[in-house]
Amino acid sequence: MRDGGKRARPVIESLRKFLKHDDAQRVTKKDLIAWRESLMKNKSAKTVSDIYLSAVRSLFSWAAENDRLPENVAATVRQPKSKKVYGRERGYTNAEAVQILKASRSYQPKADEFGYVREKEKAANLKRWVPILCAFTGARVSEITQLRKEDIREVDGYFVARITPDAGTVKAGGYRDVPLHSQIVQEGFAQFVQDAAPGPLFHNATDPENVNRAVTTVSNKLSAWLRLNKLTPAGLQPNHAWRHRLKTQCRELGISDRIVDAIQGHVGKTAADNYGDVTLKTKIDAVAQLPAYNLN
Repeated sequence: MRDGGKRARPVIESLRKFLKHDDAQRVTKKDLIAWRESLMKNKSAKTVSDIYLSAVRSLFSWAAENDRLPENVAATVRQPKSKKVYGRERGYTNAEAVQILKASRSYQPKADEFGYVREKEKAANLKRWVPILCAFTGARVSEITQLRKEDIREVDGYFVARITPDAGTVKAGGYRDVPLHSQIVQEGFAQFVQDAAPGPLFHNATDPENVNRAVTTVSNKLSAWLRLNKLTPAGLQPNHAWRHRLKTQCRELGISDRIVDAIQGHVGKTAADNYGDVTLKTKIDAVAQLPAYNLN
């Protein structure tokens, strides 16, 4: 596992504690069903399904594939989740997007009662640049908040962000290059990157062990700022809503989902999606079609 098993370890400890032993060969499907029922007493169905059972299925699957266990007894142990009902579109409307980007563009750190500005420079830069980067890339907020100076470069006159596991966590696994819309550059982001010190743009962690924690922390701080300033409509995930919005915009413009998936880092759904490449030029042409926001 990319995280060295950190996320799975508490799950396995929970299973060991429930079973009162740690011999995987003694575990039965009936044991796992009983464990699932005990977890459901104080955890949500989503947590039990997506974190606990998923981790155990993965572990037992690896063990079976590598002849450590005769079979994966967890393979069919699942927890049904209630389907989420949405009362509105899942992405920002144009008016909501403009409101956020205006607040981001005009953001200035406030002084405390003693006249001191205590907010760190990178925390202020987080609010200034991450929303517009998310708006035009549709990237996961953590992929933007982990960007480093060296991840931004100019290719044939176009600025490109490389989203790479070298900087943190990338859900799809590998790197991808995402063209930056001209409005981002015109707003001064390229100059901001040029003036920045080497390393992360929005957090201070340099030790690989601490990067993911720092990225999560600053991403949560951005969400909290949006909610505090009433910039997040009810029913929306403040950072994820940009991903939904970009997908919708591109469909309205007639841009292929395959191209948008390559920009956003979504894995193809069919075998056919793995044939051919979505080149950087293709992505540049697609991003160029996105309309600029009127922030005057």
